[in-house]
Amino acid sequence: MSESTTTGTELTSQYTSQVAGDLERNLKEQERITAELTALQQQLAALQHDHTVLVSIQQAIGVPATAPEPASADSTSVPAPRKKTTKASDTGRPAKTATAQRPRAKKQTATKPADKKAAVKSTRPTLVNLIHRHLTEQSEPRSAAEVAEALGHAHPDRTIATTVVRTTLENLVAKSLAQRAKQGSAVFYTAASAPEPTAPTGEAPHETAG
Repeated sequence: MSESTTTGTELTSQYTSQVAGDLERNLKEQERITAELTALQQQLAALQHDHTVLVSIQQAIGVPATAPEPASADSTSVPAPRKKTTKASDTGRPAKTATAQRPRAKKQTATKPADKKAAVKSTRPTLVNLIHRHLTEQSEPRSAAEVAEALGHAHPDRTIATTVVRTTLENLVAKSLAQRAKQGSAVFYTAASAPEPTAPTGEAPHETAG
């Protein structure tokens, strides 16, 4: 009895040690995977932010947005298998006719909302027009941050980043539609005073002071 008791105690000790080691490895693996997931989520958030900024820059320089939208779970869904389409109905007519017409109807109706959204976007003034108009309405020079803040309050439905506004202002300077002045480390912009400048799309030419 003493030998069996000793053997049982040793086995219990071995199992206890093995289980404790397995638990420790399991917890370390959970911590590693959690850290990787956190890093991936941060990378995804950064990519999504960069995508928004790049699209805004596209709109600012007047280039139509042709980049595809980020993939979503709905766009990657797999269609249901069509097992019944290969069978004929009791009357001898193929059962594929009705099912083949349904996707066509969905495609036709799906294009209508997209057309409406495109029409709404085309009627809105571009960011270039908004920034140029804002400069012409100001009596003092404005920095890119001040212009972005003012337009953000005036148009809360639009995403207006300071980096995009600064790029647009530099483009206006290159086109002689705006002037830049540096005061210390800050850069300020004003509307150009050139006679009869070519106005951006959707704006009437601004009269210059005599």
